[in-house]
Amino acid sequence: MKAINVGLCGVGTVGGGTATVLKRNGEEIARRAGRPIVVTMAANRDLDRARELVGEGVALTDNAMDVVNNPDIDIVVELIGGTTIAKDLVLAAIENGKHVVTANKKLIAEYGNEIFARAQEKGVIVAFEAAVAGGIPVIKALREGLTANKIEWVAGIINGTSNFILTEMRDKGSAFADVLAEAQRLGYAEADPTFDIEGHDAAHKLTIMSAIAFGIPVQFDKAYLEGISKLDAADIKYAAELGYRIKLLGMTRRRPNGIELRVSPTLIPAGRLIANVDGVMNAVLVKGDAVGATMYYGPGAGAEPTASSVIADLVDITRLHTADPEHRVPHLAFQPTAMANLPILPISEVETCYYLRLSVKDLPGVLANVTSILAEGQISVDAMLQKPAASAEDGAELVIVTHTAIEKNINAAIAKIELLPSTNGKVVKLRLEHLNG
Repeated sequence: MKAINVGLCGVGTVGGGTATVLKRNGEEIARRAGRPIVVTMAANRDLDRARELVGEGVALTDNAMDVVNNPDIDIVVELIGGTTIAKDLVLAAIENGKHVVTANKKLIAEYGNEIFARAQEKGVIVAFEAAVAGGIPVIKALREGLTANKIEWVAGIINGTSNFILTEMRDKGSAFADVLAEAQRLGYAEADPTFDIEGHDAAHKLTIMSAIAFGIPVQFDKAYLEGISKLDAADIKYAAELGYRIKLLGMTRRRPNGIELRVSPTLIPAGRLIANVDGVMNAVLVKGDAVGATMYYGPGAGAEPTASSVIADLVDITRLHTADPEHRVPHLAFQPTAMANLPILPISEVETCYYLRLSVKDLPGVLANVTSILAEGQISVDAMLQKPAASAEDGAELVIVTHTAIEKNINAAIAKIELLPSTNGKVVKLRLEHLNG
């Protein structure tokens, strides 16, 4: 059959990996897709570098719109990133009646509603498996494999940089700044790591998974973000003593009054599989009402792992190329006319367990005062540690793990505790998820 012609926009790490895997496994991919899938054109600023990565026989240009406007291109693969040029070329490709594959989580999380609506109107597909968790096929699992289920929650370790830093802090007892410098030296962290360590990257990915899990529009602007840059090595140590590990966790959960959508450092019981996902690896845990908990694990970045997801999308589009648009899998799993209008809950309404650490003076009644305040806020204590403070003059450190509580009640209790004459400074607060299957 006639080959499907692919145009690559952006020939960096993932673009080069996509070209390499398509050539190396071309025969096998064609057997699965029903016809050959061939990169015939590519756009990149550095044409010499692009030629090295895609090889001979591929037309090159330094203008991505040349690819989008080429009538011989069937599928445009957007690997430029960002939301300026990338958004323009994706919308232009859709306008030209071309299918699109993208690895751009920021684009989908922030402008997916607009992009999917336009694609629906034009009868084309926008596929984005590579936008979440690199080589892990979690979008397909959520959108198709678990379609019989009412999804209850999704939890993800979906940023390799942060996971590497937290693993090193735990294993070596090192401070955040020291491990970040090591991650940058090894190439796991960017020179400006803000996007990763402050939770933006994870929140983009979580926003997309939440939309598919619950049939709601993508709403990145309503996600709660809290990064790991202020995390103290002492809290990682105390969490371990209590039987937990701290991960930068993306958590989205269905509640009777709306949807939780949050990224923050979170304690997870050490015995859970997901708590043992270390280094730069990613994992997503999904709880469905019929299947229970299922976990998806693998490399969340890299040339060929991400290319694996890009090419899986290319194969899906190739199979559906001649299918009636009404009979394709919807972009966000649910039919566009059946999307739910569930609100994203503010962080103050979140219900979970909490880890609290406070420094207290050595005075009578300290513990009684703290527990009394918690009880007033309908917060019950699950476990407690008392540790000597770094300085004998500071008394001691109390570490408290609570049962499930509402965040606004926790915040109100913390405010009262910090006003006690026996309390030194601010109370450290971390969320805790048991992730029971």
